[in-house]
Amino acid sequence: MKPIRVVVHGAQGKMGQEVVRAIWREPGMELVGAVELNPDSDCLLLPDSTSGSIPLSSDLEDILARCRPDVLIDFTIAKAAMPAARTAACQRVNLVIGTTGLTTEDLDEIDHLATANKVGAVVAPNFALGAILLIHLAKICAKYFDYAEIIELHHHLKADAPSGTAIATAKAMAAAKGKPFSQPTQPQKTPSSQGQQVEGITVHSVRLPGIVARQEVLLGGPGQTLSLKHDAISRECYMPGVILATREVMKLKGLVYGLDSLLGL
Repeated sequence: MKPIRVVVHGAQGKMGQEVVRAIWREPGMELVGAVELNPDSDCLLLPDSTSGSIPLSSDLEDILARCRPDVLIDFTIAKAAMPAARTAACQRVNLVIGTTGLTTEDLDEIDHLATANKVGAVVAPNFALGAILLIHLAKICAKYFDYAEIIELHHHLKADAPSGTAIATAKAMAAAKGKPFSQPTQPQKTPSSQGQQVEGITVHSVRLPGIVARQEVLLGGPGQTLSLKHDAISRECYMPGVILATREVMKLKGLVYGLDSLLGL
């Protein structure tokens, strides 16, 4: 069987570098090209420098034409991910997108692009398998509690707050419950200090140097609380999910949102 040929969009970012290393060492996959907004060279050295290099450019269309990949993996920002998705889908390249901040309209467009061009697309707010399992467990627990809050912590350079994962978690919990969560009665509300409301769930965001990612879901009821927590110790934790999506997207036509369906949850 031929290896899956992969181009990484955002290859010199922190997540992009991790993806490059993961794809390079994964059996059955071949890293064939890289794209970066301001590349420092016209080639990207492979992790083992004795293995040579791959083409690197800011011109995605040129890289796709030269490298002829099967899959484009995107970890950039929303305003860069959407033009990349349009370009790649029109060239019949499958999409794996980990960029957060995409709107419902963006997702609808990606689905249309993938379906029209008969390619697959996987978009996930989080590729850590533990985080996906946390959301699955939170959906189960949501049916039995009326009150919930989410605390999410990320590094200080993360572009969005709340995180895409926290928003997706709150929406999934409310969908599983069948209605928004209730807000407990308080003597005095201080909304400016209590985070953003998503489906009745207050989401608190922390941004500090030294943190990779943490999410804690707190559910409360009379006389008891339940806490679910996931910690990302390093960006390496996202790579099994990226590899899974890269393999599975080859079998798809249209958009799959989130890894839960790929995991059979």
